[in-house]
Amino acid sequence: MHYLRSRIIEELDISHLTERLLQGKGGDSAALTPKEKLDTWERIKILSFTRTVSSLWAMTLLSLYVRVQVTILGRHLYLDFARGTDGAQLQAESDTFSRNGHKDFLATADYLATYGITALIMQMQHAATEILKEKQLKDPMTMDQVLQTMLEISDQFMSLCDDNSWINYLVPENANRYAQLMAVASSGFDDSSLVMDVRKLDQLMTETRIVLASDDFRNIMHMSLRKVADLVIEDLGTQVGATIPPSGLPLAKLLARVAQLSSALLEEPSKNKHIQTIRSMPEVDLFYTFLYANMPPQT
Repeated sequence: MHYLRSRIIEELDISHLTERLLQGKGGDSAALTPKEKLDTWERIKILSFTRTVSSLWAMTLLSLYVRVQVTILGRHLYLDFARGTDGAQLQAESDTFSRNGHKDFLATADYLATYGITALIMQMQHAATEILKEKQLKDPMTMDQVLQTMLEISDQFMSLCDDNSWINYLVPENANRYAQLMAVASSGFDDSSLVMDVRKLDQLMTETRIVLASDDFRNIMHMSLRKVADLVIEDLGTQVGATIPPSGLPLAKLLARVAQLSSALLEEPSKNKHIQTIRSMPEVDLFYTFLYANMPPQT
């Protein structure tokens, strides 16, 4: 999660834009024209919401994805043991699975932060630009309106991902290509046989994609995103304080706080209250129970 956080902050840094506004207040040559000032504010608006909704989406989906991995691996191990009749053979098969499948498959949890996050952010920025184009900086926004804006951006992002292409941000499309990337990263040589059992990895990744593309997973994904978004807005309301008028605050005054919401979303799992909330949702727990019980046997 630490690396994911650093990647999002790096790619959606707005400090240079706020510095430009501060420098542009001077009366010297650094002063901004009205158009330059407006363009800078518009950029801050887009990036602030992109940063927080990207963090919301990435944290939520990564948390759900890791548990899908664990459930699939648990089912495979159970079937391996259930089929075994000879103790020595069983141990050998189990060791082979653990060595060549388990570790490499779990390592794909880092794929989002390492390879998928840039494309995700670009798509999220397109979504934010579309949703925010009619929202003026001077217009007041309540906490409920900020929440709806975030959810609209998330929904627009998903609508831009044809044929469940959002899965490609989380799971490598091609096991052979991914194995080659990992081989180069670990040894400097483009030889995937040095790193992993590609056949086993491909099998596990294919099963994962089937789960992620299911209607049941999409349902818990939307429920989890909404639950976390509600908590995020509660935090924003606490930060703003009780002095906010019923009509809300001008959007421009909320942008810095909106951008800061990403920090709590991307805390390490042991300290992340949002991840703990997702894990404690009964609907999420029930989904994984049924997933483990109803996963089709492997041939």
